[in-house]
Amino acid sequence: MIKGLFEAHLPVSNLEKAKEFYKSLNLELAWEDEDTAFFWIEKEKSWLGLWEGEEVETPYHPSLRHIAFRVDYEFMKDSLNWLEERNINAVPFGKRTSVEPFVRPNQGNASVYFQDPDGNSLEFMCFVDVPPVLKGRQEKFLVEEWEELLR
Repeated sequence: MIKGLFEAHLPVSNLEKAKEFYKSLNLELAWEDEDTAFFWIEKEKSWLGLWEGEEVETPYHPSLRHIAFRVDYEFMKDSLNWLEERNINAVPFGKRTSVEPFVRPNQGNASVYFQDPDGNSLEFMCFVDVPPVLKGRQEKFLVEEWEELLR
């Protein structure tokens, strides 16, 4: 029976630069060799492998070169400040122009997106409680708008 995600992998162009970036996200280095580094996402539960090599030239697609880190809702609300403290810029998702965290009621989650130095897509994501009356809504709401809807 599946218990969770053990590992995910991303390509990087410069392992040393990538290691510094992922350390800035407060991830702990689990082990490394000359062209690979693994960081704990949840210690002893799941990790992220970074592989230095030409695969970093693979064009981005949502099914490739993307990782979503699970966070809680309170962190999500302050995620832009947290990223800014680390000199990391949030990026818009898809065709959106705003970088603000947003809620997808139809999926029951909230997200904010950013990138690592190699353009790998990273996301903070959390579950949100969705009242039955809002579960079918397809539009995306900024967190502030979402909280207003819930009042």
